Amino acid sequence: MGSLGAILKHPDDLYPLLKLKMAARHAEKQIPPEPHWGFCYSMLHKVSRSFALVIQQLGTELRDAVCIFYLVLRALDTVEDDTSIPTDVKVPILIAFHRHIYDQDWHFSCGAKDYKVLMDQFHHVSTAFLELGKSYQEAIEDITKRMGAGMAKFICKEVETIDDYDEYCHYVAGLVGLGLSKLFHASELEDLAPDVLSNSMGLFLQKTNIIRDYLEDINEIPKSRMFWPRQIWSKYVDKLEDLKYEENSLKAVRCLNDMVTNALMHVDDCLKYMSALRDPAIFRFCVIPQIMAIGTLALCYNNIEVFRGVVKMRRGLTAKVIYQTKSMADVYGAFFDFSCMLKSKVDMSDPNAEKTLSRLEGIQKACQESGLLNKRKSYINRSKPRYNSALIVLLFVILSIVFSYLSANRPSI
Repeated sequence: MGSLGAILKHPDDLYPLLKLKMAARHAEKQIPPEPHWGFCYSMLHKVSRSFALVIQQLGTELRDAVCIFYLVLRALDTVEDDTSIPTDVKVPILIAFHRHIYDQDWHFSCGAKDYKVLMDQFHHVSTAFLELGKSYQEAIEDITKRMGAGMAKFICKEVETIDDYDEYCHYVAGLVGLGLSKLFHASELEDLAPDVLSNSMGLFLQKTNIIRDYLEDINEIPKSRMFWPRQIWSKYVDKLEDLKYEENSLKAVRCLNDMVTNALMHVDDCLKYMSALRDPAIFRFCVIPQIMAIGTLALCYNNIEVFRGVVKMRRGLTAKVIYQTKSMADVYGAFFDFSCMLKSKVDMSDPNAEKTLSRLEGIQKACQESGLLNKRKSYINRSKPRYNSALIVLLFVILSIVFSYLSANRPSI
């Protein structure tokens, strides 16, 4: 759960945090009894706890397909991410990965911790994949094949231009958007979304991750992983790693702001995609990560801490997004609020200030023209809490004790 200090600053986070904790416990008790499905859902909780919670809300058939789709792509990504694998070994595996998912004997040892377990016991994923409906299998195979080929291409190619950047993000994330749209359509719960909108949903998330993970990627051992396009960072420094040095702080922040401004170009497509969704569970599955992305960009913008450590939304705000987001009014409200937060941080001396403001004003206009802002929930505290700290601590302790008691006495399912 979130730290006590954060809860004292944001007392309205407490209830969503407790709900998130209880939902996580409940989800962990819903592991299917079959060994292969049990492995898949247990692994899903280990490699992406918050994503697992959102998946858990989908109907059984679609939930199984999305779970396997996620694990297959997570395994593919583990191969790509492991910088210790020689290129001549890695590339053929990436290209052939779509065939390996049909082979219940195939596995490849790589990655670390939970990801290594996933790769060592990948036969469980293949076994579950083979039990999915044919339309789900075909969608997963198609996206895995295209993604593997794209990853292989960029093992041997640097991200030089903005076009390269968009192409790389398409392969590793835009295709995920296309694949999910195909799975939603196969379930007969949604119409098939246009590829351009599905692609933007993936690109917006991926670019946010690339921006946030600069320091982790640049410090990767034994070899750094560089995804920021040279066309952007070369305007500020001679080498991408120079951005992490204190003497380049101003240049680093301006480069960062340039990257955030680039990511904002996808928001309009994302709003169009989300507004067309009909199924409530699919809607929440899609919109929660997008709200997290715009919130993360608002935190990262003009923030030197991106080059010093990890910048991410506090856990209480994440919990609030997960449990308060139920309608498009909430989505428009979140994008409007976070774009206002980002706009307040724009420094007019920044070389991209006008472009940044133009894109933010476009987002705000789209949200306002929806006519739903007056029905929104606010995810940002606009005033100081009016609660007594001692009472908050006492309430926190009491609720923690009650929660622990209920968890200990809840019968196993």
